[in-house]
Amino acid sequence: MTVMPALRVVPPTTEIDLAAAEHAAADLLHALGIETHTESLRGTPGRIARAYAELFSTKEFDLTTFPNDEGYDELVLARAIPLRAVCEHHLLPFIGVAHVGYLPGERILGLSKLARVVGHFCARPQVQERLTTQVAGWLEDQLEPRGVGVVIEAEHTCMTLRGVQARGATTVTSALRGVLREDPRSRQEFFALTGTETRHG
Repeated sequence: MTVMPALRVVPPTTEIDLAAAEHAAADLLHALGIETHTESLRGTPGRIARAYAELFSTKEFDLTTFPNDEGYDELVLARAIPLRAVCEHHLLPFIGVAHVGYLPGERILGLSKLARVVGHFCARPQVQERLTTQVAGWLEDQLEPRGVGVVIEAEHTCMTLRGVQARGATTVTSALRGVLREDPRSRQEFFALTGTETRHG
């Protein structure tokens, strides 16, 4: 089986300034009336800075595709890929799963790379709608499949822990491309296999 040269996927090149982030976190806490001179809170600004640096970081990876020598023409689906991202409106986490599938064209993709792509787009302040379309659009552009489908189900702590405090509420978004958007039977099969058919019926 021949392998195409791998596409190197790299994170954004903006450097993280942990010292400045720690100083800003301390200023925020002080502005909110939280003093950090006690033993238990003294290290909190640094912990905040390191936590967000981790949330906004992702590793490079190689997107290697292989020829579809067997002519496989059915759905390839990775279900319940764990995800966590940060809402760009409140900088609070949203946590859930992504279901990512595609109908192969001339090339197929290693299954672990579907999870890598999801993680790549989670590593920046996000909204769920954009995240869903970014994953679908990127796979469509890079893999050139006959169809792509992405469903994300997530709980947003900006909605469950503050504001309306709708505990247990989840948000479901989907993005379909190609055959999975145009053909009703393929679309129904995708949603049935992801277990989200009733939410898109």
